[in-house]
Amino acid sequence: MLGIAAGAARVRLGGPEGDAFEVDVGDVLVLPAGVAHKNLDSESDFLVVGAYPAGQDWDLKWGRPGERPDADRNIERVSLPSQDPVYGERGPLVEHWDLRA
Repeated sequence: MLGIAAGAARVRLGGPEGDAFEVDVGDVLVLPAGVAHKNLDSESDFLVVGAYPAGQDWDLKWGRPGERPDADRNIERVSLPSQDPVYGERGPLVEHWDLRA
């Protein structure tokens, strides 16, 4: 999860061929494991806060040759979050996120 705490930015999601989005203070992005994200341009006061589900940690990759096989295996092992990071236990995220169903 990325929460925009201050300022605004233009970000790209999904790698070099992904889409660009404008984000502003108060916006929250919940990104599945493996989704590339990049700050394309931002205001000088831009501040983003990141968080992971309990028991999980970051696994930063840069798209370098040879990273993909391990990254794919690591992505497959990431479990779905147990609750919505914004709305908690009764939030809509978990119900709508399970794309494997």
